[in-house]
Amino acid sequence: MSKSATVHDIQGDEVQRAREDLAAAYQICERFGLNEGIDNHLTLAVPGEDDRFLLIPYGLHWSEVTASSLIVVDGEGNKIEGDGYIEPTAFYIHAAVHKARPDAKCVMHTHMPHALALTMIEDGRLEMADQNALRYYGRVAYDDVYAGLAMDWDEANRIAAAMGDKDILFMANHGITVARPSVQAAWEDLYYLEQACRAQVLAMSTGRPLNRISENLAADVAAGIRAESQGQAANYDRHFAAMKRILDREGSNFRD
Repeated sequence: MSKSATVHDIQGDEVQRAREDLAAAYQICERFGLNEGIDNHLTLAVPGEDDRFLLIPYGLHWSEVTASSLIVVDGEGNKIEGDGYIEPTAFYIHAAVHKARPDAKCVMHTHMPHALALTMIEDGRLEMADQNALRYYGRVAYDDVYAGLAMDWDEANRIAAAMGDKDILFMANHGITVARPSVQAAWEDLYYLEQACRAQVLAMSTGRPLNRISENLAADVAAGIRAESQGQAANYDRHFAAMKRILDREGSNFRD
């Protein structure tokens, strides 16, 4: 086998794994109610081609997403591979974030209910009052201006600028966006972010003041969580692998 053929085979395997991981993420998110019908969107840069990303065709329910159903879109909105409709807000939001953040191979945008609830209240913030919330200490940006649907580059670029170099963006009256180097890391953040927001909304509903964790302790715990999530045995890899095993045991077709 020639060297070029070997490289091509390796790239093909990487692209298939990327497709399978993103399809699994869609199905796992649906399991936890992190999606909103056929809306919201998760994208992943095509391995070796950072100007292109995998995207769900609009109209497909998240429980139906498979590796082969994902379409490939370039940075200008051209469909490179696959069948289906490219929903404009999905393209613009994700293309802008991918372009502004080359490190963010995976971008997840959802209207998951408890995180959304915090974006709907005046000066809504994720408070450092829960251990899960401490995962996000110093990693969250807030866009306090809702400017309507992201149907053009102006709004999409504004959103990307608001996110800056943070991993999480709370979007006023809209939802959240997560930008991470891998599907595994993005999924982990998405999952625990909703857990933290849910706990905060429940605590706030009692009418009692939140018992916020001190700045110094929050920073120390956050540093410990980051240290534990590094290396080959990162917790987010374990978590995502466990969820994929569940899908496999249940006969999911996400790999198809």
